[in-house]
Amino acid sequence: MKNKLSLLFTVTVLFFGTNTFAQNPKFHIYLCLGQSNMEGSAKIEPQDTIVNARFQVLEAVDCDNLNRKKGQWYTAVPPLSRCTTGLTPADYFGREMIANLPEDVKVGVINVAVGGCKIELFDKDNYESYVSTSPQWLKSTVAQYDGNPYARLVEMAKIAQKDGVIKGILLHQGESNTNDTLWTKKVKVVYDNLLKDLNLKAESTPLLAGEVVHADQGGICASMNKIIATLPEIIPNSYVISSSGCPDAADNLHFSAEGYRMLGKRYASKMLELTKK
Repeated sequence: MKNKLSLLFTVTVLFFGTNTFAQNPKFHIYLCLGQSNMEGSAKIEPQDTIVNARFQVLEAVDCDNLNRKKGQWYTAVPPLSRCTTGLTPADYFGREMIANLPEDVKVGVINVAVGGCKIELFDKDNYESYVSTSPQWLKSTVAQYDGNPYARLVEMAKIAQKDGVIKGILLHQGESNTNDTLWTKKVKVVYDNLLKDLNLKAESTPLLAGEVVHADQGGICASMNKIIATLPEIIPNSYVISSSGCPDAADNLHFSAEGYRMLGKRYASKMLELTKK
């Protein structure tokens, strides 16, 4: 009998994986990546610091100024990207999600974003050549992720998978790839790598990609939205989040705090729609 139980346990572990029993299916986790608009550039206002503890962030870097350590969960009080970044779409994505999910469900985000980067930075096989030719300011940000933001995102995601279940990926990137007709294929490389490295299934892991500052706000990279619009043609389970009407900052490149709040809620609206389906 003892040998049969031992065999049953071994088969169960091999079939389901060692993390199965540690996961809380009611802890929904989302990976957030991109450049400066996902990193967050708007000033954090008092209203943004009031956060329900059901919304969590897994810190991706050590932040002594915030008393946060890499790889640990905290209530998602901004900043959510790094120690001194600003408000992001992820902030109000999480708020909107928990406001519309059952009270026993938690939402967690992992935000790894680098201002000014091209999507090439997240290509795990080619990022080194991209970084080597990048300006020093970008190299300095990349260094905060030990030189490899993609690897840091995967590292944190694997920690998160011990606690909950990854439900989707949020992307906001494209300004630095404006008019790059190969962008969608480059995004697919990153998406496919994440699925493989984290043992995720495409049909249950939607990719939500936000538009850059819209033409109706005078966005200087707004032409990129035509390319972003074609992403679902390359990645079937991907969805474009409109930035139309989302206020931007004076530089016509970044969103204002209100713009981030609006955009974040739109990401959530789409994810909630998908969750119901």
